[in-house]
Amino acid sequence: MSLMLDEARNAPERIRGQLQRNAGLLADLGEHLRRRPPVGAVTVARGSSDHAAGYFAYLCMKLHGIPVASLPPSLTTLSGAPWRLSGQLALAVSQSGQSPDLVATQRALAEAGAHALALVNTPESPLGAASHREVPLYAGLERSVAATKSYLATLSAMAQLLGHWQEDHRLLDALAGLPERLTRAAEADWSPAIEALEAADRLMVIGRGAGLAVAQEAALKFKETCAIQAEPFSGAEVRHGPMALIGPGYPVLVFAPPGPEQAGLLALAEWLEGVGARVLLAADEAVPRRHLTLVDAGHEALQPLAVIQSFYVMVAGLAAARGSDPDRPRHLHKVTRTL
Repeated sequence: MSLMLDEARNAPERIRGQLQRNAGLLADLGEHLRRRPPVGAVTVARGSSDHAAGYFAYLCMKLHGIPVASLPPSLTTLSGAPWRLSGQLALAVSQSGQSPDLVATQRALAEAGAHALALVNTPESPLGAASHREVPLYAGLERSVAATKSYLATLSAMAQLLGHWQEDHRLLDALAGLPERLTRAAEADWSPAIEALEAADRLMVIGRGAGLAVAQEAALKFKETCAIQAEPFSGAEVRHGPMALIGPGYPVLVFAPPGPEQAGLLALAEWLEGVGARVLLAADEAVPRRHLTLVDAGHEALQPLAVIQSFYVMVAGLAAARGSDPDRPRHLHKVTRTL
């Protein structure tokens, strides 16, 4: 068994402990944000952490109606942008909290008036020190280069923060049951995807809404663990330029969990099949023509976590089937220090 697979399967238990240990901290932070509501928010992250930031951004905009933008750190480290962020939230996300460009950017945003918050898996990190508050992810040591449990722990921490900020008791109650649901998601049979993609060299991954964040993460994992050129797209964008890539048998993985985006994604999957694509449709049991079954996460905002939990187990198996080592992808290291 790869470390990646072992760590992915360990995510539900880590999230159980995280939700309990961070409950008081995030309740206090939620109260602070209600007393002093930000007029906007920016996120600072790279790689999988930036995909997680996209999940936060979508839900934050949906729930609070404030704009959220992902900032390129090079605007600070290379261009010296004159930030003015009074009254805004700056959310930095990192596994290690050590990358110099993230630390420098977060420090600059805090100095420019933002309320700086860091979500970090390594406690007392340089990124946390550059922020006003640090929220530990409690994912535990992650030895595989391919991040899994730390990504899931980031999403759950963001959902818990948003639940307390919004005083959304339905979301908070659903979070309490999330570890059990993720355990079931890790046991879902996605072997048809392994069979379909074992010889693939390229594919598209499609999501929408908050689910686009996990489509982006899945595409990255296809690249780094299986050396497959995978590209993520929103279901709203595929019929534009990307459709020119589709030929007979071109593989497309469509994430279509329950929610307002599902009807459009199901219609898109049907249309893609009609033009010859090899569609792998991941949907809930109510969708009879699904190829991969999604486990109900208990709340619309949490559906992306169940999706990526099942995906991680599948892609670890796909890497093994292709003779790849997901724990040590070529040219990659666990901690990336970008200037």
